[in-house]
Amino acid sequence: QAHFVESGGDLVQPGGSLRLSCQAATSITSIYMIGWYRQDPGKRRELVAHVTKVGVTGYADDVKGRFTITRDNAQSTVDLQMNNLKPEDTATYFCNSVPSSILGDVWGQGTQVTVAS
Repeated sequence: QAHFVESGGDLVQPGGSLRLSCQAATSITSIYMIGWYRQDPGKRRELVAHVTKVGVTGYADDVKGRFTITRDNAQSTVDLQMNNLKPEDTATYFCNSVPSSILGDVWGQGTQVTVAS
């Protein structure tokens, strides 16, 4: 059973914005670092943003300045605000612990983001 449920993906035009949300099945207070990952078919899953339990964040170079990750330990949610979206951001987005092996490498369904005119 997946630990997280992702939502918020959609079809959006280049330059547009989306906010993805990740709801955990249980409390996330004991998980030091949680991240948003993305994967295109045929490509490896990559970590695009992460946040620690005290709010320290990190981003992949190609999303830095455009994506913002936030974490609400009380609500057990981790959101990803994505601005100025580009076609190369098209992928299925997942959230999970960092590294994912901490939670047994179990993944949810993800949420599809498509950036196209």
